[in-house]
Amino acid sequence: MWEIIESNKRRALWLFIALFCVLVIFGALVGEVFLPAEQPFTGPGVWLGIGAAALLAAILGAIAYWAGDDIVMSVNKAILVTKQQHPQLYNIVEEMQIAAGLDRMPEVYIVVDDAMNAFATGIRPEKSAIAVTDGLVERLSRDELQGVIAHEMSHILNRDVLFMSFAGVLLGSITMASEGFLRGFFYSRGSRRGKLSGGRTHPVILLLTIAFAVLAPILARIFYFAISRRREYLADATAVRLTRYPLGLASALEKIAADSRDLGMYNRFTAPLFIVEPLVNRREARRSFFSIGSTHPPVEERIRILRTLTGAGFRDYQGAFMKVTKEATLIPERILRDKAAVPLRQPPPGDAQATEPTSEQKHRDIGDLLMATAGFLFLPCACGLKVKVPPTLGKASFPCPRCGRLLLLPSITTDAMHTRPEPAPEETVEDEPLFYERKSNGWESFACSCGNIINLSPLFRGRTMTCRRCGRKIMISYPY
Repeated sequence: MWEIIESNKRRALWLFIALFCVLVIFGALVGEVFLPAEQPFTGPGVWLGIGAAALLAAILGAIAYWAGDDIVMSVNKAILVTKQQHPQLYNIVEEMQIAAGLDRMPEVYIVVDDAMNAFATGIRPEKSAIAVTDGLVERLSRDELQGVIAHEMSHILNRDVLFMSFAGVLLGSITMASEGFLRGFFYSRGSRRGKLSGGRTHPVILLLTIAFAVLAPILARIFYFAISRRREYLADATAVRLTRYPLGLASALEKIAADSRDLGMYNRFTAPLFIVEPLVNRREARRSFFSIGSTHPPVEERIRILRTLTGAGFRDYQGAFMKVTKEATLIPERILRDKAAVPLRQPPPGDAQATEPTSEQKHRDIGDLLMATAGFLFLPCACGLKVKVPPTLGKASFPCPRCGRLLLLPSITTDAMHTRPEPAPEETVEDEPLFYERKSNGWESFACSCGNIINLSPLFRGRTMTCRRCGRKIMISYPY
């Protein structure tokens, strides 16, 4: 895999140099327009423009490096998932992390959106994350979800997340500088000072700067997207190598492309992160002339390549890629020298597919996860009903909606905001602490030495607690 990583680094370096040169040249032109000299490009305006452009790129690059993944997750309203909250999704990510040979497992997030999509982010494999929408988790089978996770894990393995982060920063810097210049220039032309400043600018330089401000973001975006599209092919090839089951990823891409729901939280700078371009009317956009600037290759080509594979090796993918796209260079030649056959994994039998949770069950699990994150309590009743108690109920008890049995709220909760008054302790004892060992991750109840019944919720992870009746200290231990 190191050949692919090195190839990606070289291509990323050349792209960074090209985008940075575009930004610097544009900064010099803008500086010359607003601070012109007697002789063009000899005054301080040129250096001030170059310095401002470099400073803008440095500031955005620092933000992307230190907090880029957190910003992306917060913008997309992603929720961190633990193994206890969603074991199947967590286990799939864990499987792909082991298959990819990464030392650290990426964090797992769920984006609250009915659309079907996924993305990976992070600067390095040690600080990375994978996010999937709840619509994707609900409507994909385990093999399809594994293919999507493997694709995103491949972006982390191939260091694509680093490229996408910093290339997106440079692209955003060029776009911000261009829009800022055009708006500021035409606004300043309406003032007397703007007229005097613009009047000393050479007309050729002024026209060149305006043309560069219009064309630079378009050309930079085309270069960026052209390389980004090849990385999607490489991620598909690596995902097949990790799962040995290309049909899972192909079926997932078909469902995502056919989904009519629009992703709510995205923009033109975060669009390259997703497994499928999250644009409205994707089919119509692919037919237009401006599809050359698309962030992703056509989904139909990716699916045809995956469905024609006879092996999971890189040579197999290169052959299918050449046959479908009529292009020759994708995977480094040194990797193609390995002629060892990598067989595909057989599809699961029919009885295994029958055990797959239904869409309704997945929807219910996602809903429970979101409620638990919001502070809801899940209180089981003897009749079998699991009552979901909001954090603002403000009551100590309530009847079961099914059988009418009176249910008492647990006395020990975590991350909840129930506002019922705390009972005053009856007495305080100085006995030795009481020890209790948890048996599972669900609801548990035990009695203190004073007879007070204590309920532990699934969200409780504390090591110590105090009985509310007698004040005795209780030590909680975990066998897992």
